Amino acid sequence: MNQPIIAPSILAADFANLQRDVEMINHSDADWFHIDIMDGEFVPNISFGFPVLEAIQKHAQKPLDVHLMIVQPDRYLEQFAKAGAATITVHYEACTHLHRTLTRIRELGCKAGVALNLQTPVTAIEDVLDSIDQVLVMTINPGFGGQKLVPASIQKVRKMRRLLTEHQSPALIEVDGGVDLNTITALAEAGADVFVAGTSVFKADDPAEAIRALKERPFTQQPSPMA
Repeated sequence: MNQPIIAPSILAADFANLQRDVEMINHSDADWFHIDIMDGEFVPNISFGFPVLEAIQKHAQKPLDVHLMIVQPDRYLEQFAKAGAATITVHYEACTHLHRTLTRIRELGCKAGVALNLQTPVTAIEDVLDSIDQVLVMTINPGFGGQKLVPASIQKVRKMRRLLTEHQSPALIEVDGGVDLNTITALAEAGADVFVAGTSVFKADDPAEAIRALKERPFTQQPSPMA
């Protein structure tokens, strides 16, 4: 098992003290910033846009992992790249011409990711694996933080790992939703590499300690029965 990549989700941060929370991540054991962009159409919630992303980028000392939960993401790819995104992840369900979108993301100098909702099978992206740097397996229904992980998503992570192995793809598997100390080991054992954690980090008494604990947990706990 590789060392997990921990990506705290800014969606759960304190927006009245955003720079403070950004600096906390900078000085913590976290690896990336996870930035959820929601448009109120693809998902039933609105988060934030370019001004907030640019403000985060100004102070962030770690890569920005930008997750677009929006319709017609192609319209904004260049702007997200200019705003500092290291990785841009689009939803399979939102892209009419997925290969074209992924190609454009890479042309802009970013890593390309694809997110799959709970009902979308892993085989949906089999024909574009050569254009993908990471796959985001949603472990909840997207749109709101604080949800519990859907247990069936762990088996989906296993299926994704098998698919990537069969195709000798180096793409990382990212998981988003319900990641905490009770679920991270099972997800890691199933094959996940990157763990998005929002509520379990920012609602903790000591967020930096919560990040450290998540980083170490897969090596100190047996998988939970839900695996």
